Amino acid sequence: MYRFLLTPRWITLHVVVLLVIPAFVFLGRWQFGRYEERSTSSHRITANLSAAPVHVEELTTPGGGVRVQDGYRTVTATGTFDTAHQLLVRRRTQSSVVGFYVLTPLETGNGQAVLVNRGWVKAGATADALPEVPAPSPGQVTVTGRLRPSETEESSGIRDRQGLPPGQVLLISTETIGRGLPYRLLGGYVELTGQSPKAAEAPAPVLEPDVGGGGGLNLAYGVQWWLFIGIAIGGWALLIRREAADLREAASGKDRPEPVDA
Repeated sequence: MYRFLLTPRWITLHVVVLLVIPAFVFLGRWQFGRYEERSTSSHRITANLSAAPVHVEELTTPGGGVRVQDGYRTVTATGTFDTAHQLLVRRRTQSSVVGFYVLTPLETGNGQAVLVNRGWVKAGATADALPEVPAPSPGQVTVTGRLRPSETEESSGIRDRQGLPPGQVLLISTETIGRGLPYRLLGGYVELTGQSPKAAEAPAPVLEPDVGGGGGLNLAYGVQWWLFIGIAIGGWALLIRREAADLREAASGKDRPEPVDA
């Protein structure tokens, strides 16, 4: 009755099912892994955003970096803005509008400084036109902001290139930017959220990160892929049962005696 399972058509179906099952297992495990990764990242960022501020030098050093667990941690720094070495960071979008980040070093003394992203400004009327940038507060200020690691092409998705207009960069890289400065830069940079005394005029604040649903979609996709495994096995078994039933019915029809005419 089940010899049909060894026919070429059914052998092909068996192979397809045997290939589909491990593929769905892999895709489900991958989605579960992404869920754990994003959930952990979401919880960490949320906790760091609500944590009490600490001095920036507690979390980073000149020439150093920012640890993953310290990303978006609220920090403070006191010093004076160095407008002579201010930079504009190109290709930065906010509320679906292309513009620039305004990156100004804050000299903190002892031959050190930290890069401060003072906010976002809208691009000029043309690609070559400079945007209007509010000047930073003069004198000593205390800034508060979110600590971020230096950007790379991999982390930002932005490809760096040469030949930009003077005073403009594509990536916020403390290593690259620090080469042209007369002081040492602390690793990473600070996204400004407040300062004292307040500036008379300032760029638009950088938006707070969207932590999302913590990978909830990835969890749903993982469950979905594993449900597909059950559907594939159930469908395969159903087709076998249906084929066997059809063969039994055909066989019983052949064995039934022909009716005799009266």
